[in-house]
Amino acid sequence: MQFKKILLFGAMCTFAFVANALPDSTGSEATLHLKKGTHSSILKEDQKYGAVRGRITTSDGSVASQVSIGLKGTKFGTLTNEDGEYHIRRVPAGTYTLVVSAVGLYPKEKQITVTDGAVVVADFSLNENRLELETVQINTNTKKYKVDKVSSSLRLQSPLIEVPQNIRVVTDKLLADQQVFDIVDGVTRNVSGTVRTGHWDAQYANISTRGTTIPAFRNGMNMKMPWGPLADDAATIDRIEFIKGPSGFMMANGEPGGIYNVVTKKPTGQNKSSVSLSGGGFNLARVAVDLDGKLSKDGRLLYRLNVAAQTKGSYNKYNYTDKYIIAPVISYQIDSNTIITAEYTTQHVEAQALSTYGFSPKGLGDTDPSFFIGDPALDPNKLSDHNITLYFNHKLNQTWKLNAQVAYVSYGLKGGTPWPSTIAPNGDMKRYLNISEELAINKNAQVSIMGDVTTGSVIHRVMTGVDFGNLKTWGDFASVQEPDLKLAGTTVFNIYNPTYGIPTANIPVFDRSKSIQVRSGLPANLPYLTNLTYTGIYLQDEIRMLDEKLRLTLAGRFTHAVTVGKTALTQISDNAFSPRLGLSYSILKDFSAYTLYDQSFLPQGGQDFEGNTFKPVRGNNIELGLKKDWLDGKWNATAAIYQITKKNVLAADPRRGLALPSGTGNYPTNISVQLGEQRFRGFELDIAGEIVNGLNLILNYAYTKTKVTEDTNPLYIDRPVAGSVKHITNGWLSYRFKKQGSILNGFGLNGGYQIQIGRNAGSIAVPFQLPEYYRFDAGASYEKGKFNISLLINNLLDRRLLTQGSYTAVAAPTATAVSYYTYIYEVPRNARLSVTYKFK
Repeated sequence: MQFKKILLFGAMCTFAFVANALPDSTGSEATLHLKKGTHSSILKEDQKYGAVRGRITTSDGSVASQVSIGLKGTKFGTLTNEDGEYHIRRVPAGTYTLVVSAVGLYPKEKQITVTDGAVVVADFSLNENRLELETVQINTNTKKYKVDKVSSSLRLQSPLIEVPQNIRVVTDKLLADQQVFDIVDGVTRNVSGTVRTGHWDAQYANISTRGTTIPAFRNGMNMKMPWGPLADDAATIDRIEFIKGPSGFMMANGEPGGIYNVVTKKPTGQNKSSVSLSGGGFNLARVAVDLDGKLSKDGRLLYRLNVAAQTKGSYNKYNYTDKYIIAPVISYQIDSNTIITAEYTTQHVEAQALSTYGFSPKGLGDTDPSFFIGDPALDPNKLSDHNITLYFNHKLNQTWKLNAQVAYVSYGLKGGTPWPSTIAPNGDMKRYLNISEELAINKNAQVSIMGDVTTGSVIHRVMTGVDFGNLKTWGDFASVQEPDLKLAGTTVFNIYNPTYGIPTANIPVFDRSKSIQVRSGLPANLPYLTNLTYTGIYLQDEIRMLDEKLRLTLAGRFTHAVTVGKTALTQISDNAFSPRLGLSYSILKDFSAYTLYDQSFLPQGGQDFEGNTFKPVRGNNIELGLKKDWLDGKWNATAAIYQITKKNVLAADPRRGLALPSGTGNYPTNISVQLGEQRFRGFELDIAGEIVNGLNLILNYAYTKTKVTEDTNPLYIDRPVAGSVKHITNGWLSYRFKKQGSILNGFGLNGGYQIQIGRNAGSIAVPFQLPEYYRFDAGASYEKGKFNISLLINNLLDRRLLTQGSYTAVAAPTATAVSYYTYIYEVPRNARLSVTYKFK
């Protein structure tokens, strides 16, 4: 109740402030647009208004973004967006000279006449001024860490400062500064309240925000699978967008805590080609090539090709991960309004073991990080995914756009996983080996239409569309087991002094004669058997009033979902309506306040032990926030408070491992049930951008409080949700000297910290806390011309940090089998050195 009172009070204060800030009925708002020259500096009440819009291209047909458009002798002006479009609204009727200019392009002027209620369309084609391009030094560090708009895959047309939601964007420049090679590599440090739980690190990211695990999206389409998809490699990433709170309305179906959306690299029409060589600790070696250019002289046919190969050892003895990535993209501009794009990405990974777990009967972090539960004699695991996506983008007119895309993803895993059968008090361990195999096929299709409708002084920014998805998965993680991987002779495997070298005769041979689809029907594999189909239709109207300073968002989504169980009797069909209500007000041009109420709907795959399908996750979010740009938009600060309620949550079945009533065995150890309700409350602060010339900063803090509010077991009520962290703060600082003639020109320093306190782990049934997490990194770089060399030392203090922890209870401990802890270490201190050459 106390938190609801705070939210209500905050909303009342926000609306009261907005009401006081609104112009009165005397027409004083008209003084916001002051004019020079022949136009009066004070506009009259009956002043008539129109608008000017258009599109800017270069002589070769490429779009011209960030081009300055202005009415000569006035303060009216704007910049073109990523599509080369501009829109100057609420222009008083009259005759003006429209001026277009940008560095590297010859300026142009055009005389226009604005009339009441009309829109003047003025397109330009600009010629390149190559002399200026060669002699003018462009500051490439501008907005390295800050962006003003999300990608088109999120379908949001307004600038981030106007969107009534906390959305953070991790840029490719930030990833390069932090020497991130994939999405597992510390990406979460750049977003408040966001962490990654270690598990099968060679495979997928397992990211959480606001206390809940969030699904992986790729270019606006849901990639969530029981275990996949493979973690995206940095070679294919243009940016990563973290959307806080329910995102089901914008991007199909999502968790109430949020989603993360990986935007892949597309052709730019410019020569952004580069090659990078990297090496580092634990036998890391990597090469990445990015080719970006034109396949036709007129610039209508473009390509982008990213290729990367990497080999990496591990702090686990004998473990390794090798992979390669190939990602070609081709786009063709049919005409000035239509572009089609085809993209293919494939990843192939080989890992000696999927997990890097440590085990101990004594406590967390008891064994040395080098401990390896696997064995070099075992066959490695092989993983792969293939992603084919087709895009169609069409401008219906100057106001409306049509976007469509379809995607097909196939993900596969074949291997085996060793795991403890028993652990004795002295550390003697018996290991079993079970098959690890999965196949997942994910199909997505989306069509959306968006544009503006003007009714008097009110603008309706409309977005509508439909989307479709189908996910099928088959998994086998239990059908073949060997209860004891015996070493030669009488040697016993001990976690404190492990011996390796399992004789071939003691290694089981997996029987894959039956298809994965057949083996998925076994009781122990039912959680990995998924057949989920959904269709959604949505409509959003962002009503922009009072010279677009006040923005009211009204939206809704209808979703029809069908989850097919093991038999037709266990099929579930769901229909859900998810409303969305948001309000954003620009207190100043660069300062806005917002409030949001949103709901989410997420169908769930998998089944319980009886073969019944699970009900969809339902969630709602109440949120209040402030957004402020500083220093002419060079850096931004966002603060938000929220409350999320989540229902139909999956949790461990309390019958796991217990004897079956029939006496024929035990319940599987991986079955789940649906609990009642969980609640998440918190505060977030994010700061990102260029604070002073050459100094870029990422700084964030989050407070998150979670608890179970309803449960089938009353003992679990009020317990924290496992995986949540009460206090998280991260910082990253990068400074580059930029003084011509100085010996330090081009030299840079960077570094950062990560701190996590109050880390809830285990399960709701057996909760405990992980040790506090303190990590520090530091590095240096030098940039000259087309070359860049970077050195970064991670985990500078070489602390033994844990990224995961759990507890396995043995019902009746014996001299050879006791309860034990499971945990994953953060990578110990390691260095990375990268050399990059840019062709342009």
